[in-house]
Amino acid sequence: MSETDTNKIATSGDGSLKFGTSGLRGLVTELNGVPAFSYTRAFAEMLKEDGSAATSKNIVLVGRDLRDSSPSIAQLCCAALRESGLVPLDCGALPTPALAYHGMRFGVPAIMVTGSHIPEDRNGLKFYRVQGEIDKKDETSILAWHEKLNITTVPASAKDVQAETPEIDLVAAYQHRYKGFFGAGALSGLTVGVYQHSSVARDVIVQMLESFGARAVPLGRATSFIPVDTEALREEDEILAKQWAGEQKLDAIVSTDGDADRPLISDGTGAFLRGDLVGAITARYLGADVIVTPVTSNSALEASGAFKDVIRTKVGSPYVIEGMGEAARSGARAIVGFEANGGVLLGSDIVREERHLAALPTRDAMLPILCTLGEVAAKKRRLADVGAEFAFKAAASNRLKNVATERSVAFVTRLQKDEAFLSELLAPLGGVANHDRRDGLRILANNGEVVHFRPSGNAPELRVYVEAATPGRADSLLRWGLDVAQQQTA
Repeated sequence: MSETDTNKIATSGDGSLKFGTSGLRGLVTELNGVPAFSYTRAFAEMLKEDGSAATSKNIVLVGRDLRDSSPSIAQLCCAALRESGLVPLDCGALPTPALAYHGMRFGVPAIMVTGSHIPEDRNGLKFYRVQGEIDKKDETSILAWHEKLNITTVPASAKDVQAETPEIDLVAAYQHRYKGFFGAGALSGLTVGVYQHSSVARDVIVQMLESFGARAVPLGRATSFIPVDTEALREEDEILAKQWAGEQKLDAIVSTDGDADRPLISDGTGAFLRGDLVGAITARYLGADVIVTPVTSNSALEASGAFKDVIRTKVGSPYVIEGMGEAARSGARAIVGFEANGGVLLGSDIVREERHLAALPTRDAMLPILCTLGEVAAKKRRLADVGAEFAFKAAASNRLKNVATERSVAFVTRLQKDEAFLSELLAPLGGVANHDRRDGLRILANNGEVVHFRPSGNAPELRVYVEAATPGRADSLLRWGLDVAQQQTA
């Protein structure tokens, strides 16, 4: 990055940057420069203030995804850490859970440069303490340090900082974590398509599946970044899955989002499973007695009887992590957290058939992929049949793009406060039976259907989630919900 480019970015402000459901995110043009440097400095000062830096011998890991902007942002992070007196280790491109696993295993903080599933014109920073992903209190501390430091320029020497690399292979260590828990032949007999696109784990998935005896079929490798959102799939991704399933006999197709902390799994016909169903299958496979999941996950979880307790939270991994801590303090034995986007967080150690899997309280795509396929292999049943055992309501979700956050918030706030407006809006569904204000507004209509409006925490989007009796009705209800949201936010 030239000094001219840096100065342009420095004067552009960072108005789009904010902490959302997982990390700091915003436009590349407003992150790649002073903001990336200054927020990393703020994170470093927080670590130094509470003694975390000294505990980790001042080492901080820095990883990244495959976006074009990620290497230069990672360079700025390394430079900021060095200026703070810390020691950055450049871990290169690797899955977010692989970086987090190494950090928690050896007590080292970390920063992952990734925008996850959002478009390539955006990027972000995920911060990890030695205990794992930062919480909302940490976000407040970082923001306070950012304001206090008031950094306005990036030192010219930043581009020349050469960070050291880790002494061990972090990806290999991550793979070994699962090899010690799943048997060598756990997936024998399965043929699994791997939608590689631009996932940072695209090669890791193939290697892992083959190491457990499956035949992996690489599919759709991309040369440019593709924003795969596991919670709101692109139509072209669904068409590709159907096409691949029709061309050859596959037991499943698996993939992840950009930084590999959310899984994407379809059955042998190319029909994708919702992330909360993947989470439920994973939790049952691991023998969880308590699951922790946001209010957006399917309402059939409680009715399934598969778990002793279901703890609901707001959307976002920090809230799920808080809920898992609550469950642990209440004496839960085996705790699994997951989100409707499919990201699974392991809140406790798991012992299954005398094999041990250590807790990893951060979103991970590899665990649910292996558990879901493991369930198929063990039961010798189709994935669609395994999923049907939970009797989930038909659900669908999507989002309105490019909706100013203030418009989304204004609409949802009116729904929450204006009962007459809400009743009139829900009249086509028989009116309102109940509603949950925990995150946006989740409405149970008198006809038994669910509509949930929620402003996105990551981008200028309004999310809409629905549940109904049949897939066809869920699709119709989703179109209705999106139309209503469009009219109210236009």
